[in-house]
Amino acid sequence: MTHATPPALADGHALDRYVQIASLTKAVTGTVLTRMAAAGTLSLDDPVERWLPEAPATGITLLHLARHTSGLPRLPPGRLPPRDPYAAFDRAALRALLPRLDTLATRPPGREEEYSNFGYAVLGAALTAAASGMPYEELVAEHVLRPLDLTEVTAHPDPDRRLRAPGRFGGSRRPWTMDGAILPAGGLWATPRAVADLVVRLLVERRLGEPAPSWQTAGPLRWHNGGTRHVSLFAGAMPDGSWVVVHRLNADVESTDRMGVTILERSRAADS
Repeated sequence: MTHATPPALADGHALDRYVQIASLTKAVTGTVLTRMAAAGTLSLDDPVERWLPEAPATGITLLHLARHTSGLPRLPPGRLPPRDPYAAFDRAALRALLPRLDTLATRPPGREEEYSNFGYAVLGAALTAAASGMPYEELVAEHVLRPLDLTEVTAHPDPDRRLRAPGRFGGSRRPWTMDGAILPAGGLWATPRAVADLVVRLLVERRLGEPAPSWQTAGPLRWHNGGTRHVSLFAGAMPDGSWVVVHRLNADVESTDRMGVTILERSRAADS
């Protein structure tokens, strides 16, 4: 599925079917963080242990987690089964790791960027704690979805409305389970039209102010990608208002990234 300027739809995607948005979820989580900071609920520079007292003092702040500069590794420690790597990574598993954050960090915070799903799981837990235990999905609804007038974003869509990657012999592939501790890192689902609206309202219209620090930058381009075993996504926008969303099934992240950049470049060239 692609959305650009002008919009386009291809490859069998349906606008009202839910798809995994993978790590684009991080942009939503980061927006929750900045909105809670603006409301005075927390500070971007709060240390992790302020909200998660099980964690030792590490110097890691909430902003470090959002920017992937915490020094925490990409994945939670331990063996992750390839067929469904995050299924067992529930909140209890995350809580058991918090006292070890000082030994799990691979470098001091704030020095280098290392993309970390694990870090976003910690960030999500901290946001929930700062909101007196309000579940992650409710935080997303309060701070992002309702202010942006979006409804078709959730961690638990109706199974009959899920668009799953096609498998062999006419079947469909089972999506990864990402509704436990890993949810703030990559567990949301949305309809393609909701993904497009999310990107436009956050990056182009900037209805919630300056984009969250979760977004990546490449020159003037703000972007984020994502991928699970059978899903890949690229979303980005330029200061001139041009934007693109590409969502693909059974396609690798790198080729989807290239497709997204190419579509964006062609769209801008056609408008110039």
